[in-house]
Amino acid sequence: MTSQSPRIYLYKITFEEVPYYYYGIKKEKYFNQEYWGSPKTNKWCWELYTPKKQILEIFDFSDEGWIEAQEVEKRVIKPFHNVDKWCLNENCGGKISLKVLRETGKKCGKNGGLIGGELSYKMKVGIHARSKEQKIEDGKKGYSNGLASMTKEERQKIVVKTNSQKWMCLETGYITTSGPLTLYQNKRGINTSKRKLIE
Repeated sequence: MTSQSPRIYLYKITFEEVPYYYYGIKKEKYFNQEYWGSPKTNKWCWELYTPKKQILEIFDFSDEGWIEAQEVEKRVIKPFHNVDKWCLNENCGGKISLKVLRETGKKCGKNGGLIGGELSYKMKVGIHARSKEQKIEDGKKGYSNGLASMTKEERQKIVVKTNSQKWMCLETGYITTSGPLTLYQNKRGINTSKRKLIE
């Protein structure tokens, strides 16, 4: 590797006018490639203020170096993620920040599941972080350990128990079973988490 070879490095972005900061890693396509991070949620900060970049550590330009850089990045971000208000990192090792989850929930309303699912897919977290082979294996385990492994009578008991549970809407006091309550709340624009099980 020469001094002009592309690099893999850990960096920190700070801003001249404010105490915000952001950590990241970069695998250059060519030496000294201009790069200022890849924020999505907090891109406004780069547009509003003057960013400065500091390279903190350089890694071997190899697959192993890239893996090591990702691990170091996680260790560096983790103490600040969801804790320090000045940290602009909204993702740490696949974990989305509480701020993003809250904002997504507020914007989404009754479509929260759909948009949250799209966000999970884009960020490759949760079920979307698993490979196709892992998902197939999960399905096999679920089939052999879940409802499919039960007798017809055992399944019927679960259905009867679920259908007999009464739930109350915490906004209106309306009481019914789980499925109809979801329809009732959605129709009125009520968050479906605002419910409680009636014993």
